[in-house]
Amino acid sequence: MSRATRRQFLQTTTAAGASLLLTGNSIVSGKGGGVSGKGISGKAVGANDRLRIAVAGLNGRGRSHMQGWLEQKNVEIAYLIDPDRTVLTSALSALKKKTQGKFTTQGVVDVRAALDDKNLDAISVATPNHWHSLITIWAAQAGKHVYVEKPMSHDVAEGRAVVAAQKKYGVVIQHGTQKRSNASIAGLHKAIQAGKFGKLKISYGYCCKPRGGIGFKQPTNPPDNLAWRIWRGPALVEQYHANLVPYNWHWFWKTGNGDMNNQGTHELDVARWALDADQTFPVRAMAMGGRFMWHDQGETPNTMFGIAEYPNGQFCYFNVRNVNYEGYQRQVENEYYFEDGGKIIRGKYYAKGSQKGEKIELPDGDVTPGGNWGSFIAACRAGDPSMANGTALDAHYSCVLGHLMNNSYRLGKQVPFNAKAGNFGDNPDAHEHFMKLHEIMKQGVGVPADSAHYTVGPWLTFDPVTEKHTGDHAAEANVLLKDPHTAGFPVPDADKV
Repeated sequence: MSRATRRQFLQTTTAAGASLLLTGNSIVSGKGGGVSGKGISGKAVGANDRLRIAVAGLNGRGRSHMQGWLEQKNVEIAYLIDPDRTVLTSALSALKKKTQGKFTTQGVVDVRAALDDKNLDAISVATPNHWHSLITIWAAQAGKHVYVEKPMSHDVAEGRAVVAAQKKYGVVIQHGTQKRSNASIAGLHKAIQAGKFGKLKISYGYCCKPRGGIGFKQPTNPPDNLAWRIWRGPALVEQYHANLVPYNWHWFWKTGNGDMNNQGTHELDVARWALDADQTFPVRAMAMGGRFMWHDQGETPNTMFGIAEYPNGQFCYFNVRNVNYEGYQRQVENEYYFEDGGKIIRGKYYAKGSQKGEKIELPDGDVTPGGNWGSFIAACRAGDPSMANGTALDAHYSCVLGHLMNNSYRLGKQVPFNAKAGNFGDNPDAHEHFMKLHEIMKQGVGVPADSAHYTVGPWLTFDPVTEKHTGDHAAEANVLLKDPHTAGFPVPDADKV
């Protein structure tokens, strides 16, 4: 969308009451322009090192953003942004109490009103997934640094566009994968890549945390406090229902990416980070699973086993397991398996055949200090995108890994719920790990074999250079690389940012 078009749209929504300015606890009508400004090409923060930041999305994770920036020296929260006016007012009130009036923070419904402020230095994005890339691109075009929650992209094409925007405008973009700021993990991966434990064969991530079903909510008119058109933004969602706002949008494909690229993005990123440093995208991927037991309107799987193979023969595996049961084992972690039979599980190295793990002690790796919040501020002040702990390119590589697994699942076919569903041919490792998941679902969860089905996705081949699918299923898989968007909120292609 051109800057002129953005300005026209914002003026239209403002006139319709969709954009308000709030200062302190008072609400006044406000009128914002479109996103203007030019890329700053790595320009450092200005006078007195004061960094003025906006926070977009104020439910849940957005409150953590607020607290994170408050803990940084000489950082001012200049804007709070949310299309839910009730949430926005509450967040402003909470911020005012914490800062005792230290900041003159404006509250706006539409992010473009903040991005048009030439004195704003950065924005942090904690909105639903379908907004992450578009806000990041708009911010880069306006010369603002960006801290964007995971996943950075809602689909593969969006990620390509963000990488292109970062390169073109030179801003800092840091992905909200906090483990990228962990020097111990960085040191472990440095040792793995150096061959200390032998050749890495499988890098495995788990997102096994209990969740529940969401039931059914009928379409209805959005509540008066919600600027629905702004919340929906680029997502091609036809009508509001109460299972979208504020959180369950995660479980619908047009707005979310399931737990694979929700909580799982952290562990996906760690898994890919451990591979040989020259590996970018997988050359093929597949996934299988289902949405078992809940009988609700959610679309994304609550149980999933995904595999991706890289050009050098290394694999990433991923496991999603959300259905609660007696004796549930929570696993939000990573494991590493080596060609000689050794493995690293929960911080210990097990040599082939050994039942006794050895504690791993390694020097720390290189990260920008300050944790995820402090490292971003340091990178902004230096005007150095490479200092981000989790750059736009790192984020794109890891998000695509999840997107390809998800897309295989979305193209899958139903087969009976039994051990034969996990037929991985000549890959005994994949079969072994799938069977561990299958036994949990069969014996622990109690999925009924006579009436349940797995959805088994096809192997999708992928060209890491063109970022397109090739071979079998390429036509339907390439359709899923970029979502259609709502009129007025197009996410630009990479060559048009």
